[in-house]
Amino acid sequence: ARSFLQAISKDEAVAPPLRVVQIEGLAVLKIIKHCKEFAPTLVTGQLLGLDVGSVLEVTNCFPFPVRDDDEEIEADGANYQLEMMRCLREVNVDNNTVGWYQSTVLGSYQTVELIETFMNYQENIKRCVCIIYDPSKADLGVLALKALKLSDSFMELYRAGNFTGDKLREKNFSWMDIFEEIPIKVSNSALVSAFMTELETDAPVSQGDYDRLQSSTTPFLENNMEFLIKCMDDLSMEQQKFQYYYRNLSRQQAQQQAWLQKRRTENLARRSAGEEPLPEEDPSNPIFKPIPEPSRLESFLITNQVSNFCGQINGVAGQNFSRLYLTKALHEN
Repeated sequence: ARSFLQAISKDEAVAPPLRVVQIEGLAVLKIIKHCKEFAPTLVTGQLLGLDVGSVLEVTNCFPFPVRDDDEEIEADGANYQLEMMRCLREVNVDNNTVGWYQSTVLGSYQTVELIETFMNYQENIKRCVCIIYDPSKADLGVLALKALKLSDSFMELYRAGNFTGDKLREKNFSWMDIFEEIPIKVSNSALVSAFMTELETDAPVSQGDYDRLQSSTTPFLENNMEFLIKCMDDLSMEQQKFQYYYRNLSRQQAQQQAWLQKRRTENLARRSAGEEPLPEEDPSNPIFKPIPEPSRLESFLITNQVSNFCGQINGVAGQNFSRLYLTKALHEN
């Protein structure tokens, strides 16, 4: 038999990998309500729960207030969080922070700000998640809820601050290795499940089934195409930065070779005259100053967004084709 302290020390030494995020149905409804009420404004909130083995339980949440830019957001936000958690503790509600949630527009959440928030949380919480909810997909009958965390390999690179091409090739790191999506399991108590069963209608088809048959998704596709075009423009700008860097690098290497050739010719003449040759490396010369390589983090994030928009367009287009074939078959019959 092990004591409680021995169990805790062993769990801290070897923490199992996070397998699933178990979230209470009430917390899901709170997230949806908060994000939908303020759409299209982006909102955030705090996730509360427990970290139990390979399961991260999210039992409650509370929203962050939406403030203007001219207010002291950071100070007021920190005080608001502390006051809310103190009130929850007084009424015997879970007040352990396990992450945060935020809304998004058409899945455009892969930003540097999200990564910085993750790293700030990681300083105090070993395992935290960010739950992303997209209210724009609710009209299509989709519960666009996903839990994300940063991969360990990416956090190691981010702390080192080295996103050069050589380092990424050495680590075999690609743009798909930045985020890890954790499966979400919605959990309800037995009383809530029984109550929901009582609320179910006897009708074989619900309103949600009719909504999923709507074939008018033009606004959704148009917005995705606009976001995709903007991302492609941003990606083109990032590629221009690298092209400019490689042009400068080639020009510098040519200047270095010309300077070295000149110095070697000069040293041959000095040796013939019996003089001491000059060093072939001169750190004080500006042409030997290394040119910093641009970070590839921004291009990786943009590539992530491009992949996300393409996946959404592909999914909606496939569903539309299925609806059209179904409608055609019904008309023929």
